[in-house]
Amino acid sequence: MSALEHLPEIDNGLLRFLTCGSVDDGKSTLIGRLLFDSKTILADTLNAIEATSTKRGLSAVDLSLLTDGLQAEREQGITIDVAYRYFSTGTRKYIIADAPGHEQYTRNMVTAASTANLAIILVDARKGMLTQTRRHSTLAHLVGIPHLVVAINKMDLVDYDQATYEAIKADYLAFAAKVGIADVRFIPLSALNGDMVVERGERLNWYDGPTMMEILEAAPAAHTEKAEDFRFPVQYVCRPRDSANPELHDYRGFMGRVESGEIAVGDEVTTLPSGKRSRVKRIEIGGQPIDKAIHEQSVTLLLEDEIDTSRGDMIVKSAEAREPLKQIEATVCWLSETPLSPARTYLVRHTTREVKAKVARIEYRLDVNTLEKGEATTLEMNDIARVSLKLAQPIFADPYRANRATGAFIIIDESTNNTVGAGMIG
Repeated sequence: MSALEHLPEIDNGLLRFLTCGSVDDGKSTLIGRLLFDSKTILADTLNAIEATSTKRGLSAVDLSLLTDGLQAEREQGITIDVAYRYFSTGTRKYIIADAPGHEQYTRNMVTAASTANLAIILVDARKGMLTQTRRHSTLAHLVGIPHLVVAINKMDLVDYDQATYEAIKADYLAFAAKVGIADVRFIPLSALNGDMVVERGERLNWYDGPTMMEILEAAPAAHTEKAEDFRFPVQYVCRPRDSANPELHDYRGFMGRVESGEIAVGDEVTTLPSGKRSRVKRIEIGGQPIDKAIHEQSVTLLLEDEIDTSRGDMIVKSAEAREPLKQIEATVCWLSETPLSPARTYLVRHTTREVKAKVARIEYRLDVNTLEKGEATTLEMNDIARVSLKLAQPIFADPYRANRATGAFIIIDESTNNTVGAGMIG
């Protein structure tokens, strides 16, 4: 009987997680093993990879073939930002962000990591800690992924030796202390043979911790670990016109997504930047009333008072309002092939609000391999730096560590409308 069949019938919520590792660390095989052992591979897909494995003379199914299409596209020179895989165990749904790990794809990994709540960092048991391991861990920490899992893979190639596992664990813990990574756990596994992925197997009896699937099943979902302030960036103001329905003449609904926190009918709110206060009269989803809205729900709010509010404004609970910011200090990842120019004016898009901005100064550029901080007058593609930006109009932001949705922004080139940078405030 599969280990998954013992899991209780509950809903643990959606978990977005990132997988990263150096070339040949077994990332594709791990993803394939998770999909295969959780029985979420379609029959025709399984038949196809079985046939390909047989043609290649393999005695077992090569699970890494499940992601080989993406690898082939890269070999053909096609630019791919992030590949996503989806699966479900019956107790929760998962979205895997599979990002390329080479240094030249730093911007791709930052994109993938920006919404992840957990990162699996693969380490080859034969090679131990590599520069890639440090780079990926540093980036995951920078973008605020709260939970890291170091999967020491290919234990079958070191005869499932516990001393090898413990040595790599000690090396990583020393590195983590230097970087400031607090929440990290370790697991030995063999993605090829399936040991400690979904099933425990019989060759790692000295390890008494959870399997990879058990770690994923128990991981907290986003927005569940601490109380969050209510943040509702307004996307659209709905004023329907229907001469046959007089009730709609006074309808004024503010549409958007609850980025964090929750709101209920009767709660007092403040609209920013006006600072006007009112109370929530009605909350709707698809035109149907609800009593309360929570994080990541797209809803329409109707207020008791007529308040001049438009796209780009933010509705918050009155007791949780923040002061406006016209200058921000942020960690920025430069995404464009065109270098940053301090002389130019850019657009900063924060939630649904766009403001013009100029670079006040570049405090330092971070070397993610050595963690050294160096001087910089410009930023090249994939550079990560501490930057101060002056804004033409205020934004209403939280520190990124407190709220990833309202603590993040993108930088847009006015002339091309291309996204050229991504930043984290605080």
